Amino acid sequence: MRKSEHVCRSRASSGLVLLVTVASLAILPARESSGQGDGLLTKDTRRLFPIGSYELPADDAALKVMAESGVNLVRCHNRADLDRADAVGMMGWIPLSVHSGATDELRKLVESVKDHPALAIWEGPDEIVWNFTAASQLHRARDIHKSPGEWWRQTPQAVAYAEQQAQKIMPTIREGIQFVRSLDGRNRQFWFNEALKSDVKYVRQYLDYVDITGCDIYPVKKHDRRVARVGSATERWKQVGRGKPVWMVLQAFAWSELGDYYGEKIAAYPTFAESRFMAYDVIAHGAKGVLYWGSHYLKSAAFRESLYALTSELAALQPFLVAPEETRVRLAAIEMGDGKGEPAARMAARRTGKEWLIILVNEDDRWHMGVEVAGLEDLNGQRLELLYDTENVMVERGEFVTRMQPLGVKVFATSREWETSRRAGRDYRE
Repeated sequence: MRKSEHVCRSRASSGLVLLVTVASLAILPARESSGQGDGLLTKDTRRLFPIGSYELPADDAALKVMAESGVNLVRCHNRADLDRADAVGMMGWIPLSVHSGATDELRKLVESVKDHPALAIWEGPDEIVWNFTAASQLHRARDIHKSPGEWWRQTPQAVAYAEQQAQKIMPTIREGIQFVRSLDGRNRQFWFNEALKSDVKYVRQYLDYVDITGCDIYPVKKHDRRVARVGSATERWKQVGRGKPVWMVLQAFAWSELGDYYGEKIAAYPTFAESRFMAYDVIAHGAKGVLYWGSHYLKSAAFRESLYALTSELAALQPFLVAPEETRVRLAAIEMGDGKGEPAARMAARRTGKEWLIILVNEDDRWHMGVEVAGLEDLNGQRLELLYDTENVMVERGEFVTRMQPLGVKVFATSREWETSRRAGRDYRE
């Protein structure tokens, strides 16, 4: 047993778990779940919707541009990184190797940053379940799977390897998380990001110990741009997580920039419209945070500008993004009668004070000429403005009707004051 590991854990009759370590003595309440956070951030008593980036620019000027573009959360690795984030008004998250258990290294890292005012979130090991079940590297690089796709075929070798790894990793993950919570007086939220198709059985073996779940999804390639997949991905992780807050990690790169391993030779970045669709679609599906991965590989300044145009737009809507859903508002997309099935449209309705926001997303690659939003009796006689466009609608009889283009997004608000003044990058099309 390592010196840094706990030497005793017992459950007393009073319902308390006693955790004894060489470094500390902590008494933790026994409960079904130690992860109870709501997925939002708090900065100076203000609630914030996470708009995050895995990239921490090395250049201070570039970091300032990122912060001024509405990004409020960035990946950090130490106190110096948190200092840089704090200097531009951002918050940071710290990745922790909790899958190694309650180690001295873990204690030292947590102790070195736990009192930092910019520290917002702890992150667990990325795609931990995917990496011992279905990752292509298990065959291509590590020769653990003798052929591709063994996990999906559930070959005895793949199943046995996964079970062996889970029996080793899951107890240490749970131990590591509880150890961090015993050190962190603020009990910051724990977030685990997984792959889209990570195994439900194994994820749920650590689920009760974390606050936030979710996945990464990067759908845009040169010959495959099915951006509507992000909505179903969000729904999957709401279900996997039993309703825990979901953060979605979206695309900030071209697959060709990642090297030959992925077989993409031609650079293909999401257009501004595609990036905007993905962000609003996951929000309409209930995501509690939107983060971006891959911009540290980015070679296109024009795409970066388009991404910052989007983060600026989202940041301008912060009061709505942290507000609860107005559940009485209803969406109905009236069919065209062409036999193509029920339209796939999504909506989010939020308000702050007397101000309202209605997000509409058409997940279909076809027109919808009658999209009805009802349950708006509080807005009768008021006009809603389509942000960043010229359309406006009058609410009558508690409803309004609009039309939507294929894979279109419409964001209506009670005032154009919710627009950001930033326009550069909004016309980006590759």
